[in-house]
Amino acid sequence: MTTPKTFRVILIKPSRYDDTGYVIQWYRSVVPSNTLALMNGLTLDCARRRVLGDDVTISVETYDETNTIIPVAQIIGELKKAGTGMVGLVGVQTNQFPRAMDLATAFRAAEIPVVMGGFHVSGCLAMLPETPAEIQDALNKGVTIFAGEAEEHLDEVLRDAFEGKLKPVYNFLKDLPSLEGAPMPSLPYSKVRNNFGEYSSFDAGRGCPFQCSFCTIINVQGQKSRRRSPEDIAGLIRASYQQGIKRFFITDDDFARNKDWEPIFDKLIELREQEKLNVSSTIQVDTQCHKIPRFIEKAKRAGVRNVFIGLENIHPESLVGAKKRQNKIWEYRSMLQAWKEPPGIHTGLPHRYTGVHRARYCDH
Repeated sequence: MTTPKTFRVILIKPSRYDDTGYVIQWYRSVVPSNTLALMNGLTLDCARRRVLGDDVTISVETYDETNTIIPVAQIIGELKKAGTGMVGLVGVQTNQFPRAMDLATAFRAAEIPVVMGGFHVSGCLAMLPETPAEIQDALNKGVTIFAGEAEEHLDEVLRDAFEGKLKPVYNFLKDLPSLEGAPMPSLPYSKVRNNFGEYSSFDAGRGCPFQCSFCTIINVQGQKSRRRSPEDIAGLIRASYQQGIKRFFITDDDFARNKDWEPIFDKLIELREQEKLNVSSTIQVDTQCHKIPRFIEKAKRAGVRNVFIGLENIHPESLVGAKKRQNKIWEYRSMLQAWKEPPGIHTGLPHRYTGVHRARYCDH
Protein backbone atom coordinates (compact mmCIF):
# COMPACT_ATOMS: atom_id res chain seq x y z
CA MET A 1 0.00 0.00 0.00
CA THR A 2 1.50 3.34 -1.06
CA THR A 3 1.62 6.33 1.25
CA PRO A 4 -0.48 9.27 0.02
CA LYS A 5 1.60 12.26 -1.07
CA THR A 6 0.84 15.96 -0.98
CA PHE A 7 1.92 18.27 -3.79
CA ARG A 8 1.92 21.87 -2.57
CA VAL A 9 1.11 24.71 -4.96
CA ILE A 10 2.00 28.20 -3.74
CA LEU A 11 0.30 30.93 -5.78
CA ILE A 12 1.71 34.45 -5.42
CA LYS A 13 0.43 37.65 -6.97
CA PRO A 14 3.49 39.94 -6.74
CA SER A 15 3.34 43.63 -5.98
CA ARG A 16 5.76 46.19 -7.41
CA TYR A 17 8.56 48.44 -6.23
CA ASP A 18 8.17 52.15 -5.62
CA ASP A 19 10.72 54.66 -6.91
CA THR A 20 12.99 54.05 -3.91
CA GLY A 21 12.96 50.27 -4.19
CA TYR A 22 10.42 49.38 -1.50
CA VAL A 23 7.68 46.85 -2.17
CA ILE A 24 4.33 48.64 -2.28
CA GLN A 25 1.93 47.11 0.22
CA TRP A 26 -1.25 48.16 1.97
CA TYR A 27 -3.03 47.07 5.12
CA ARG A 28 -6.06 46.65 2.85
CA SER A 29 -5.61 46.59 -0.93
CA VAL A 30 -8.21 48.24 -3.14
CA VAL A 31 -8.57 45.97 -6.17
CA PRO A 32 -8.75 42.20 -5.72
CA SER A 33 -6.66 40.03 -8.02
CA ASN A 34 -8.92 38.03 -10.29
CA THR A 35 -5.97 36.06 -11.64
CA LEU A 36 -5.12 34.87 -8.13
CA ALA A 37 -8.75 33.86 -7.56
CA LEU A 38 -8.90 32.25 -10.98
CA MET A 39 -5.74 30.19 -10.49
CA ASN A 40 -6.91 29.16 -7.03
CA GLY A 41 -10.21 27.94 -8.46
CA LEU A 42 -8.50 26.05 -11.28
CA THR A 43 -5.98 24.42 -8.92
CA LEU A 44 -8.73 23.36 -6.51
CA ASP A 45 -10.54 21.81 -9.47
CA CYS A 46 -7.37 19.87 -10.36
CA ALA A 47 -7.18 18.70 -6.76
CA ARG A 48 -10.79 17.49 -6.82
CA ARG A 49 -10.16 15.59 -10.04
CA ARG A 50 -6.96 14.02 -8.68
CA VAL A 51 -5.00 14.93 -11.81
CA LEU A 52 -1.73 13.74 -10.22
CA GLY A 53 -3.15 10.34 -9.31
CA ASP A 54 -5.44 8.91 -6.68
CA ASP A 55 -2.63 8.75 -4.12
CA VAL A 56 -1.56 12.39 -4.53
CA THR A 57 -3.30 15.27 -2.78
CA ILE A 58 -2.88 18.79 -4.18
CA SER A 59 -2.91 21.60 -1.64
CA VAL A 60 -2.99 25.26 -2.66
CA GLU A 61 -2.02 28.42 -0.78
CA THR A 62 -2.54 31.96 -2.09
CA TYR A 63 -0.69 35.19 -1.35
CA ASP A 64 -1.48 38.67 -2.66
CA GLU A 65 1.64 40.72 -2.00
CA THR A 66 -0.27 44.00 -2.27
CA ASN A 67 -1.71 43.22 1.18
CA THR A 68 0.46 40.39 2.55
CA ILE A 69 4.16 39.99 3.31
CA ILE A 70 5.44 36.96 1.42
CA PRO A 71 7.26 34.60 3.84
CA VAL A 72 9.83 33.50 1.27
CA ALA A 73 12.17 31.70 3.70
CA GLN A 74 9.25 29.92 5.35
CA ILE A 75 7.83 28.77 2.00
CA ILE A 76 11.24 27.50 0.90
CA GLY A 77 11.70 25.63 4.15
CA GLU A 78 8.27 24.01 3.99
CA LEU A 79 8.63 22.97 0.34
CA LYS A 80 12.11 21.60 1.00
CA LYS A 81 10.80 19.59 3.94
CA ALA A 82 7.84 18.29 1.91
CA GLY A 83 10.14 17.39 -0.95
CA THR A 84 7.54 18.27 -3.56
CA GLY A 85 5.74 21.40 -4.67
CA MET A 86 6.01 24.49 -6.84
CA VAL A 87 5.57 28.26 -6.82
CA GLY A 88 3.32 30.02 -9.33
CA LEU A 89 3.84 33.76 -9.88
CA VAL A 90 0.49 34.77 -11.35
CA GLY A 91 -0.98 37.80 -13.07
CA VAL A 92 2.41 39.48 -13.42
CA GLN A 93 2.11 42.89 -15.05
CA THR A 94 4.98 44.82 -16.60
CA ASN A 95 5.52 47.06 -13.57
CA GLN A 96 5.47 43.97 -11.33
CA PHE A 97 7.96 41.94 -13.36
CA PRO A 98 11.12 43.13 -11.53
CA ARG A 99 9.59 42.20 -8.18
CA ALA A 100 8.37 38.88 -9.57
CA MET A 101 11.89 38.12 -10.82
CA ASP A 102 13.40 38.85 -7.41
CA LEU A 103 10.95 36.42 -5.82
CA ALA A 104 11.59 33.87 -8.55
CA THR A 105 15.36 34.19 -8.14
CA ALA A 106 15.11 33.47 -4.41
CA PHE A 107 13.01 30.36 -5.00
CA ARG A 108 15.16 29.12 -7.87
CA ALA A 109 18.30 29.54 -5.74
CA ALA A 110 16.69 26.99 -3.42
CA GLU A 111 15.87 24.77 -6.44
CA ILE A 112 12.13 25.31 -6.06
CA PRO A 113 10.23 24.97 -9.38
CA VAL A 114 8.78 28.34 -10.44
CA VAL A 115 6.21 29.05 -13.15
CA MET A 116 5.47 32.67 -14.11
CA GLY A 117 2.43 33.87 -16.05
CA GLY A 118 0.52 37.08 -16.59
CA PHE A 119 0.07 39.83 -19.11
CA HIS A 120 3.72 40.86 -19.31
CA VAL A 121 5.05 37.50 -20.45
CA SER A 122 1.92 36.70 -22.49
CA GLY A 123 1.89 40.12 -24.13
CA CYS A 124 5.59 39.99 -24.98
CA LEU A 125 5.32 36.54 -26.55
CA ALA A 126 2.17 37.57 -28.44
CA MET A 127 3.34 40.94 -29.75
CA LEU A 128 7.13 41.02 -30.00
CA PRO A 129 9.19 39.36 -32.76
CA GLU A 130 11.90 38.24 -30.32
CA THR A 131 11.99 37.21 -26.68
CA PRO A 132 12.90 40.32 -24.65
CA ALA A 133 16.02 40.27 -22.49
CA GLU A 134 14.22 40.18 -19.14
CA ILE A 135 12.20 37.11 -20.09
CA GLN A 136 15.30 35.41 -21.47
CA ASP A 137 16.97 36.16 -18.13
CA ALA A 138 14.08 34.41 -16.37
CA LEU A 139 14.49 31.39 -18.64
CA ASN A 140 18.24 31.35 -17.98
CA LYS A 141 17.50 31.16 -14.25
CA GLY A 142 15.25 28.17 -14.73
CA VAL A 143 11.92 30.00 -14.45
CA THR A 144 9.20 28.42 -16.55
CA ILE A 145 7.17 30.90 -18.61
CA PHE A 146 3.44 30.35 -19.13
CA ALA A 147 1.75 32.35 -21.90
CA GLY A 148 -1.98 32.31 -22.51
CA GLU A 149 -4.92 31.16 -20.40
CA ALA A 150 -4.71 28.31 -17.90
CA GLU A 151 -8.10 26.68 -18.45
CA GLU A 152 -7.70 23.23 -20.03
CA HIS A 153 -3.90 23.45 -19.63
CA LEU A 154 -3.16 23.56 -15.90
CA ASP A 155 -3.34 19.76 -15.62
CA GLU A 156 -0.32 19.44 -17.92
CA VAL A 157 1.75 21.99 -16.01
CA LEU A 158 1.00 20.41 -12.63
CA ARG A 159 1.84 16.93 -13.88
CA ASP A 160 5.14 18.13 -15.37
CA ALA A 161 6.02 19.99 -12.15
CA PHE A 162 5.17 16.95 -10.03
CA GLU A 163 7.36 14.72 -12.21
CA GLY A 164 10.21 17.25 -12.32
CA LYS A 165 9.80 17.75 -16.07
CA LEU A 166 8.68 21.37 -16.41
CA LYS A 167 9.23 22.80 -19.88
CA PRO A 168 10.94 26.19 -20.28
CA VAL A 169 7.88 27.67 -22.03
CA TYR A 170 4.20 26.76 -22.24
CA ASN A 171 2.65 28.82 -25.00
CA PHE A 172 -1.12 28.49 -25.37
CA LEU A 173 -1.78 31.92 -26.87
CA LYS A 174 -3.46 30.41 -29.93
CA ASP A 175 -5.64 28.07 -27.88
CA LEU A 176 -8.36 30.23 -26.32
CA PRO A 177 -10.54 28.06 -24.07
CA SER A 178 -14.29 28.19 -23.73
CA LEU A 179 -15.45 29.58 -20.40
CA GLU A 180 -18.76 27.70 -20.40
CA GLY A 181 -18.63 25.36 -17.43
CA ALA A 182 -15.04 26.27 -16.57
CA PRO A 183 -14.11 26.40 -12.86
CA MET A 184 -14.98 29.76 -11.36
CA PRO A 185 -12.51 32.11 -9.65
CA SER A 186 -12.61 31.75 -5.88
CA LEU A 187 -10.75 32.87 -2.79
CA PRO A 188 -11.49 32.01 0.83
CA TYR A 189 -12.98 34.75 2.98
CA SER A 190 -9.74 34.83 5.01
CA LYS A 191 -8.02 36.25 1.90
CA VAL A 192 -10.87 38.42 0.65
CA ARG A 193 -11.02 40.32 3.91
CA ASN A 194 -7.55 41.70 3.12
CA ASN A 195 -9.20 43.76 0.37
CA PHE A 196 -10.72 47.13 1.24
CA GLY A 197 -14.48 46.68 1.47
CA GLU A 198 -14.04 42.90 1.34
CA TYR A 199 -14.24 42.79 -2.44
CA SER A 200 -13.93 39.57 -4.40
CA SER A 201 -13.71 39.34 -8.18
CA PHE A 202 -14.53 37.26 -11.21
CA ASP A 203 -14.40 37.58 -14.98
CA ALA A 204 -17.77 37.14 -16.64
CA GLY A 205 -16.11 37.01 -20.05
CA ARG A 206 -12.96 37.69 -22.04
CA GLY A 207 -12.11 39.27 -25.37
CA CYS A 208 -12.69 42.75 -26.75
CA PRO A 209 -13.90 43.72 -30.25
CA PHE A 210 -12.02 47.03 -30.42
CA GLN A 211 -8.55 47.55 -31.93
CA CYS A 212 -6.78 49.92 -29.51
CA SER A 213 -3.09 49.77 -30.39
CA PHE A 214 -1.88 50.06 -26.78
CA CYS A 215 -3.94 47.18 -25.41
CA THR A 216 -2.56 43.71 -24.78
CA ILE A 217 -6.03 42.28 -24.11
CA ILE A 218 -6.88 41.77 -27.77
CA ASN A 219 -3.49 40.17 -28.45
CA VAL A 220 -3.67 37.78 -25.50
CA GLN A 221 -7.39 37.12 -25.03
CA GLY A 222 -8.55 37.81 -28.56
CA GLN A 223 -11.38 39.89 -29.97
CA LYS A 224 -14.10 37.26 -29.81
CA SER A 225 -16.45 37.40 -26.84
CA ARG A 226 -16.11 34.29 -24.68
CA ARG A 227 -18.21 34.25 -21.56
CA ARG A 228 -19.35 32.33 -18.52
CA SER A 229 -22.96 31.28 -18.18
CA PRO A 230 -25.28 33.38 -16.00
CA GLU A 231 -26.01 30.24 -14.00
CA ASP A 232 -22.32 29.68 -13.19
CA ILE A 233 -21.98 33.33 -12.13
CA ALA A 234 -25.08 33.04 -9.93
CA GLY A 235 -23.64 29.94 -8.31
CA LEU A 236 -20.41 31.77 -7.51
CA ILE A 237 -22.26 34.72 -6.02
CA ARG A 238 -24.50 32.51 -3.87
CA ALA A 239 -21.50 30.59 -2.53
CA SER A 240 -19.60 33.83 -1.86
CA TYR A 241 -22.62 35.39 -0.16
CA GLN A 242 -22.75 32.49 2.28
CA GLN A 243 -19.18 33.38 3.29
CA GLY A 244 -20.16 37.01 3.83
CA ILE A 245 -18.77 38.30 0.51
CA LYS A 246 -21.24 40.77 -1.00
CA ARG A 247 -19.16 43.03 -3.27
CA PHE A 248 -17.59 41.99 -6.55
CA PHE A 249 -15.26 43.44 -9.16
CA ILE A 250 -16.34 42.07 -12.55
CA THR A 251 -12.99 42.25 -14.30
CA ASP A 252 -14.05 42.03 -17.96
CA ASP A 253 -11.98 44.60 -19.80
CA ASP A 254 -15.23 45.87 -21.30
CA PHE A 255 -18.31 44.29 -19.78
CA ALA A 256 -20.58 46.08 -22.23
CA ARG A 257 -19.07 44.03 -25.08
CA ASN A 258 -19.74 40.73 -23.33
CA LYS A 259 -22.39 39.29 -25.64
CA ASP A 260 -24.28 37.96 -22.64
CA TRP A 261 -24.26 41.19 -20.65
CA GLU A 262 -28.07 41.29 -20.54
CA PRO A 263 -28.76 37.71 -19.34
CA ILE A 264 -25.97 38.19 -16.79
CA PHE A 265 -27.54 41.42 -15.56
CA ASP A 266 -30.94 39.68 -15.53
CA LYS A 267 -29.52 36.94 -13.33
CA LEU A 268 -28.00 39.50 -10.95
CA ILE A 269 -31.34 41.31 -10.84
CA GLU A 270 -33.03 38.02 -9.97
CA LEU A 271 -30.56 37.41 -7.14
CA ARG A 272 -31.17 40.87 -5.73
CA GLU A 273 -34.90 41.27 -6.24
CA GLN A 274 -36.19 37.71 -5.84
CA GLU A 275 -33.60 35.97 -3.67
CA LYS A 276 -32.95 39.19 -1.70
CA LEU A 277 -29.16 38.94 -1.88
CA ASN A 278 -27.79 42.40 -1.20
CA VAL A 279 -24.85 42.18 -3.61
CA SER A 280 -23.17 45.01 -5.50
CA SER A 281 -20.47 45.22 -8.16
CA THR A 282 -17.97 47.33 -10.07
CA ILE A 283 -17.65 47.05 -13.85
CA GLN A 284 -15.48 48.48 -16.66
CA VAL A 285 -17.01 49.78 -19.88
CA ASP A 286 -16.35 51.86 -22.99
CA THR A 287 -17.62 55.33 -23.86
CA GLN A 288 -20.31 54.03 -26.21
CA CYS A 289 -22.17 51.62 -23.93
CA HIS A 290 -24.69 54.26 -22.84
CA LYS A 291 -26.18 53.86 -26.34
CA ILE A 292 -26.97 50.19 -25.73
CA PRO A 293 -30.69 49.95 -24.96
CA ARG A 294 -31.41 49.03 -21.30
CA PHE A 295 -27.71 48.73 -20.36
CA ILE A 296 -27.53 51.52 -17.78
CA GLU A 297 -31.02 50.83 -16.49
CA LYS A 298 -30.24 47.17 -15.87
CA ALA A 299 -26.79 47.94 -14.48
CA LYS A 300 -28.44 49.88 -11.64
CA ARG A 301 -30.99 47.14 -10.91
CA ALA A 302 -28.21 44.54 -11.02
CA GLY A 303 -26.39 46.32 -8.22
CA VAL A 304 -23.64 48.10 -10.17
CA ARG A 305 -22.30 50.82 -7.89
CA ASN A 306 -19.05 51.81 -9.58
CA VAL A 307 -18.20 52.11 -13.26
CA PHE A 308 -14.78 52.71 -14.80
CA ILE A 309 -15.01 54.26 -18.25
CA GLY A 310 -12.13 54.09 -20.73
CA LEU A 311 -11.50 57.66 -21.90
CA GLU A 312 -7.70 57.64 -22.27
CA ASN A 313 -7.47 61.00 -23.95
CA ILE A 314 -9.47 64.05 -25.02
CA HIS A 315 -7.42 64.83 -28.13
CA PRO A 316 -8.99 63.43 -31.33
CA GLU A 317 -5.60 63.07 -33.04
CA SER A 318 -4.23 60.99 -30.19
CA LEU A 319 -7.32 58.78 -30.14
CA VAL A 320 -7.08 58.13 -33.88
CA GLY A 321 -3.36 57.43 -33.56
CA ALA A 322 -4.11 54.81 -30.90
CA LYS A 323 -6.92 53.31 -33.05
CA LYS A 324 -9.38 54.35 -30.36
CA ARG A 325 -11.98 55.36 -32.93
CA GLN A 326 -14.90 54.37 -30.72
CA ASN A 327 -14.11 57.32 -28.44
CA LYS A 328 -15.83 60.45 -29.72
CA ILE A 329 -15.11 63.37 -27.44
CA TRP A 330 -18.12 65.37 -28.65
CA GLU A 331 -20.31 62.66 -27.11
CA TYR A 332 -18.64 62.62 -23.69
CA ARG A 333 -21.06 65.09 -22.13
CA SER A 334 -24.17 63.12 -23.05
CA MET A 335 -22.40 59.89 -22.06
CA LEU A 336 -21.53 61.19 -18.60
CA GLN A 337 -25.02 62.59 -18.12
CA ALA A 338 -26.51 59.21 -19.03
CA TRP A 339 -24.42 57.52 -16.34
CA LYS A 340 -25.19 60.24 -13.79
CA GLU A 341 -28.95 59.85 -14.10
CA PRO A 342 -29.25 56.62 -12.09
CA PRO A 343 -28.59 57.66 -8.46
CA GLY A 344 -26.14 55.47 -6.60
CA ILE A 345 -23.77 54.74 -9.50
CA HIS A 346 -20.32 56.33 -9.34
CA THR A 347 -18.22 56.78 -12.47
CA GLY A 348 -14.45 56.64 -12.58
CA LEU A 349 -12.67 58.21 -15.51
CA PRO A 350 -9.09 56.91 -15.62
CA HIS A 351 -6.77 58.96 -17.81
CA ARG A 352 -5.42 55.68 -19.06
CA TYR A 353 -7.36 52.47 -19.48
CA THR A 354 -5.25 49.50 -20.45
CA GLY A 355 -7.39 46.59 -19.47
CA VAL A 356 -8.47 45.26 -16.18
CA HIS A 357 -6.86 43.67 -13.18
CA ARG A 358 -5.42 44.84 -13.72
CA ALA A 359 -5.94 43.45 -10.49
CA ARG A 360 -5.98 40.50 -12.74
CA TYR A 361 -5.04 41.39 -15.82
CA CYS A 362 -3.50 43.88 -17.62
CA ASP A 363 -4.97 41.51 -13.50
CA HIS A 364 -5.45 42.56 -11.65
